[in-house]
Amino acid sequence: MAEKEYQLRVEDIHLSFGGLMALHGVSTGVKEGEIFSIIGPNGAGKTCLLNCINRFYHPQRGTIIFEGQDISEMKPHKIAALGIARTFQNVELFGHMNVLDNIKLGAHIHLKTGFLSGGVYYGKCQNEEMELRKEIEERIIDLLEIEQIRKHVVHTLPYGLQKRVELARALAMRPRLLLLDEPATGMNLEETEDMARFILDINEEWGVTIILIEHDMGVVMDISDRICVLDFGQKIAEGRPEEIRHNENVIKAYLGQEDITYSRLGA
Repeated sequence: MAEKEYQLRVEDIHLSFGGLMALHGVSTGVKEGEIFSIIGPNGAGKTCLLNCINRFYHPQRGTIIFEGQDISEMKPHKIAALGIARTFQNVELFGHMNVLDNIKLGAHIHLKTGFLSGGVYYGKCQNEEMELRKEIEERIIDLLEIEQIRKHVVHTLPYGLQKRVELARALAMRPRLLLLDEPATGMNLEETEDMARFILDINEEWGVTIILIEHDMGVVMDISDRICVLDFGQKIAEGRPEEIRHNENVIKAYLGQEDITYSRLGA
């Protein structure tokens, strides 16, 4: 892969747990400004790959390069500070806190006031807090249409709104690369359409590169620039949606047969 062509490069990643090989020699690259989806059957290694990118998992072999910098050995908080944010399959929010406070937690890596000044709410600390709140309310909350629930305690919200709050917290990190792990899981049709629209807005209006894992093939085929397909921890295909939709290896991986229909691949 040409180094300058990709914002993020993953090269020859091997990840195993005991005798179980989760990823076997996976290499791919994500171009700046694109929506890049990773798909595959359950257990294919999709979430494992995201976990390697932001260093929740430590692959036994391979290299990860972000904007020309090797991040293969970095700690997760350093990865976040570089501009890589993340959402999860299962909602990972502080249920006892309200929406606004949960979102503000995403911006802590950018706060400049230290421990002592932060312990007393005045001066620079107060100004920084007010600027942060203004940014969140005017940009993120407005974008994701959650103004009406910003003071609600998170655990009282429906699942679809909690997923939206988690996305808002990731955006508060001001990412250049956003990793989305099944953002539409558990949503009804209307909520799924809203989430797809938000992802497009984040990508087009904010210029954020997005890596998306999603089981809804309609969403994947509609909004992706390129797609990488994993099966049993190996990459079996990569290309534009139309190429992936008609790739025989992909169809076999999803349907387990050569006599193909395309419904599961968004056709």
